[in-house]
Amino acid sequence: MSTDRVHVFGIRHHGPGSARALVRALDELKPDVILVEGPPEADGLVALAADERLEPPVALLAYPTNAAKGEHGRTASFWPFAVFSPEWQALRWAVAHDVPLRFCDLPAGHRFAARAAEPAGPLDGTGPVDPAAVEAPPAGTGLEPAGPAAVGDAEPDDTTPASAEGELRVDPIAGLAQAAGYDDPERWWEDVIEHRRDVPPFAAVAEAMAAVREAAPAITEDLVREAYMRQVLRAALKEGHQRIAVVCGAWHVPALAGDLPPAKDDAALLKGLPSVPATVTWVPWTHGRLASWSGYGAGVTAPGWYHHLFTAEDSPVERWLVGVAGVLRDEDLPVSSAHVIESARLADTLAVLRGRPLPGLAEVTEATRAVLCEGDDTRLELVQRKVVVGERLGAVPPDAPAVPLARDLDATARRLKLAQQALVSDHDLDLRKPTDLERSRLLHRLRLLGVGWGTPVQRKSGKGTFWESWQLQWHPEYAVDLVAASAYGTTVERAATAKVVETSADADLATLTGLLESCLLAQLPDAQPAVLRTLSDRAALDTDVAQLMAAVPALARSLRYGDVRGTSTDALAEVLTGLVTRIRLGLPGALTGLDDDAARAMREHLDATHDALNLLADRLPLRAEWLDTLARLVDRADLPGLLAGRLLRLLRDAGTLDADAAELRLARALTVGVPPVTAAGYVEGFLSGGGLLLVHDEALLTLTDRWLAGLAPDVFTAVLPLLRRTFAAFAAPERRAVGEQVRRLGAGGARPKSDVDELGELDPVRVARVLPTLELLLAAGRGAR
Repeated sequence: MSTDRVHVFGIRHHGPGSARALVRALDELKPDVILVEGPPEADGLVALAADERLEPPVALLAYPTNAAKGEHGRTASFWPFAVFSPEWQALRWAVAHDVPLRFCDLPAGHRFAARAAEPAGPLDGTGPVDPAAVEAPPAGTGLEPAGPAAVGDAEPDDTTPASAEGELRVDPIAGLAQAAGYDDPERWWEDVIEHRRDVPPFAAVAEAMAAVREAAPAITEDLVREAYMRQVLRAALKEGHQRIAVVCGAWHVPALAGDLPPAKDDAALLKGLPSVPATVTWVPWTHGRLASWSGYGAGVTAPGWYHHLFTAEDSPVERWLVGVAGVLRDEDLPVSSAHVIESARLADTLAVLRGRPLPGLAEVTEATRAVLCEGDDTRLELVQRKVVVGERLGAVPPDAPAVPLARDLDATARRLKLAQQALVSDHDLDLRKPTDLERSRLLHRLRLLGVGWGTPVQRKSGKGTFWESWQLQWHPEYAVDLVAASAYGTTVERAATAKVVETSADADLATLTGLLESCLLAQLPDAQPAVLRTLSDRAALDTDVAQLMAAVPALARSLRYGDVRGTSTDALAEVLTGLVTRIRLGLPGALTGLDDDAARAMREHLDATHDALNLLADRLPLRAEWLDTLARLVDRADLPGLLAGRLLRLLRDAGTLDADAAELRLARALTVGVPPVTAAGYVEGFLSGGGLLLVHDEALLTLTDRWLAGLAPDVFTAVLPLLRRTFAAFAAPERRAVGEQVRRLGAGGARPKSDVDELGELDPVRVARVLPTLELLLAAGRGAR
């Protein structure tokens, strides 16, 4: 849509057809200024589009400036650009032809101020950013997620003020598609715009939007934003520009084209709008974050397909299928050139049958499933992930504006050769190597800051304590997390130290020990004294034995493995010794008067504390004192059966009680005078953790079997759920071995009789040779007695 001086180009956000047509239109018009929807705070970043190191997909990240100065902001917004985004092509055209470009949408600072009263958002310092929680740009920015059709502002996210006020929006593409006889708006748009490379669509789109807007209800937010756009347009006209190109969502074209309303009306709409300072920078983005399933509002469902449509000069379907075949071959799947030819024929045939000018993504996908994937949905899912959506990650020049914390992370990652990429990568770190040790410390520090770039995974078999395994995957939202974390410091180490110290002030005992362990893993010596001091004070005042016991495992691990990382752990021993002393003093009273749930929780604490002190047996004299405390408690009659049985098992495994003493106490617990439920709990506590003890101790198995066989039918039914829970926890081979042992025992513990004469198969001659020696041995034994 154009006048003599103003030319308005209504585009589809992330639409390759719109991008292609826009480039042709700009080449013909040769504008002397370009206005593009987007935050005006980003005007200073336009020149970076000329840097080849700014490689899409990228995004403009806007956040309140005070979020980087220690006053945690309330939200952040992204404006993503792909290579097939019309806005990106406008940026590239402007810098290539040395034409000024300005962003003309409502400033981000106004939006942040309007949301200041809303509940805490991603930058409030309460934790890491959830990808689904990061706000996309508000409705109508020209880059916001706008539903499958993504034209103009058809379907903004539901967090916009318009939605909050109950104002209903109209999907213009759905209405136009329905009028054209299509039941799928996306397919109508592809047929009319994306598959047509000859006719510029702007005049037809503008006319269609004008017709739809005549019948659509007015949206307050749109009116305010369009008033600001017209103000920027008036300023450009006043400056004397003769060829002004306006690139905006198609929905806004009727509001910007033709004769503009009086400026005073727009000024009245904008008067009194609140605002806060906002900072904008470039950050890497991914194709996955443009897809609808990624958490980015709605986005586009097939960014890889759109990228291909924009970059393929000819034969887009054939080139696409060749690329799909290459991906399948990389996975060692048999795909030949004949598969590609037949897939292309099938896609063309489907398009003809459906009356489409060219095969679209639906036809290509069906042909891929039927021929290239041979009907296998698992292979098709691979194609969807790697090709249709794509795993492309953009790049930003190192000199792009960024908070100091992000710069420090980038420099450290480059020095340690850790690539920020969208693909998942596995890393096995040998902590004896300086570089791997630094990598581990960096990843642990980032986790403390809420930046989950690395995720610890289970170590591979055969790995010792000198090894760590990580999975790394970079998400664009981590840029927001770094902005939030920059309030704590300008380097990763300083920020992690300050975050730990702040968190420890109000943390409970178990959290404090976890923080202390993290300080050792992340090598934060400046945070460790503060955490230790708080931990010692909290432990001295805490009378909850369960809380004290929950703190022991992390402390023990820190003390045991801290030297692997070259970390000083001298101060931990004193804290742990005092903690265990308070546990031993409070344990007698903590084990009585417990219901079933509390007893099970206490059993877990007992096991964890026992294992932790076993870990330190060669470093601290705590294990002997711990076992002495358990030995004084094991015979108390007021203990729940579950805990009494567990104490007996711990002492038996530790060697404090021998097998005979343990069997005697178990036999006493399984006598007739003990309630069956209590006895069943005793058995559960004694046997939990594995069934090999029953396999190798026939006397214990016989005792347990005899007790079970002697239960009355109604009592057996009552205790069966408890016993089933006990034995269900055993591994399948253990259960099988116990069953075989019980079968050999027979009923009542006696060896089963056999109809087979076991001596009948012996050779009498060989037996006769053994008998004289056997008689001498037996006679010698009688003489000794």
